This record gives sequence, structure tokens and C-alpha cells, in this order.
Amino acid sequence: MKRLLALILLLVASDSAVAQTIPLPRPRPAPATDAPKVEAPAPPSACRLRLTEELAVAPSLPPIEGPGDCGAPDVVRLVAVVLADGSRVALTPPATLRCGMAEAIVRWVREDVAAAVHDIGGSLRSVDNYASFDCRGRNNIVGAKTSEHGKGNALDIRSFKLADGKVVKLADPQAAKDFRDRMKKSVCARFSTVLGPGSDGYHEDHIHVDLMDRAPGRFRMCQWDVHDPEPAETATAVPLPPPRPKIEAKGGRKL
Repeated sequence: MKRLLALILLLVASDSAVAQTIPLPRPRPAPATDAPKVEAPAPPSACRLRLTEELAVAPSLPPIEGPGDCGAPDVVRLVAVVLADGSRVALTPPATLRCGMAEAIVRWVREDVAAAVHDIGGSLRSVDNYASFDCRGRNNIVGAKTSEHGKGNALDIRSFKLADGKVVKLADPQAAKDFRDRMKKSVCARFSTVLGPGSDGYHEDHIHVDLMDRAPGRFRMCQWDVHDPEPAETATAVPLPPPRPKIEAKGGRKL
């Protein structure tokens, strides 16, 4: 019995020694709390999903933030409008606009301008972008309320260029009046603000359109006088000089 007890004690001591020689696993490192968080990119807006390559060449740009009150979310660079037949109408130069404004311009060019140009026997090739995003006061007046241009929400247009090289200026009284009347009606139906000749003295050579938010019940602003063509100057007859008097020479001979 003593021998058996001694054997048991020996086995217990041996197991304890072996247990002490087996290393314990290292403690798991604490999760890092100061690692930078990677934010997932924002999903495309509904406007961005609508403005497909079948409608326009309009790559997305980063949001514009400042200075001051200037800025715009969901910005695109409108390079060209794609017409129903696949041809492209360039914005010259490309316009920096918020997506909603760009979409309104695209639909106007596709649905109204191209058809009107076709009806006067032409094919539209480009739209003259006089101004798009520009962080400034209204009418370029320092200290004035921020223009819709400063919000990427406005476009100034001077003319259209046709495939044959002809340029149609919207503020030119000599351009076809029916065409200009049609353009006025179309922009005033689509945009919140339309300013042209006769509006305020600052828009005599171009047309300003924007999508300014107005309080409920406020009317759209459509101020564009489509002037009649100036009458052609009639040539006045140049009076002939009076006949020279006849001089009689000596001897009664007339000279």
C-alpha cells in the first residue's frame, strides 16, 4: 500500500511539472481605437442615375464648398448633350453645374432647341456657355446677394452654332423673331428665372436661366423682350450737281 501511494504521488508530481512547462497562449491584442475610419462613398443621387451617357457627357465632380455662401453638392461637368439620333451638341466651354440644373439644360436642348433649329432648316452643333459656376454677387456687383451662378444653379447663353457654321444669337434683333419667341416660351416654361434684353440692363447680350428656389406661391420670373428686327435703312438718293452754266466765247461760239 505504501508503495502504491508513493507511485500515485510520483505521478501527480510529474503531471504538475509537465503542466508547468507548457506555455500559455499570448493574450489577444486589444482592438485599435485610433485607426482612421474609411467612409464608404455616397451612393449616386437620383439625378446622377437619370443623367446617363445616352443623354449627356457629364462626368461627376467633387462637391463645391465655399468660399462664403458659394457652393454646390452633386456637381457635374456638362461637356455635351446627346441628341436622340446620337449626335452631340457641345457646351462651349463645358459648364460646371449642379446635377439638377445640368439635367434641365440637357432636356431643354434635346426636346426644345434641337427641334426648333431643325424647323429653321439647321442642325444644332453647340451652345455658347457664357457663364456657369462663378462665385460672385448678382450682376457681378461686389457685396450683392450671392448669384445663382455661385450655387452652380444658373447658365448664361449667348448663341447657338449650327452645323453649317451659322451662329444664331438669342439677343440679336436681326435673328429670326419666330425662333426667338419660341426659345423664350420654352425657357420660361422650364426655368425659375429668365433674364434677357429689357430685364435689368445687365442681360442685353445674353439670356440667363436658373432654377432658383422660391417661396410657395411666388411666380416664375420671365423677363426677356424679344425685340422686332430693326428696319433696314433705305438708301437716300444723292442729288446730282446742278448743270454747269454755258459760257459763250468770243464770236458767239458756245463752250
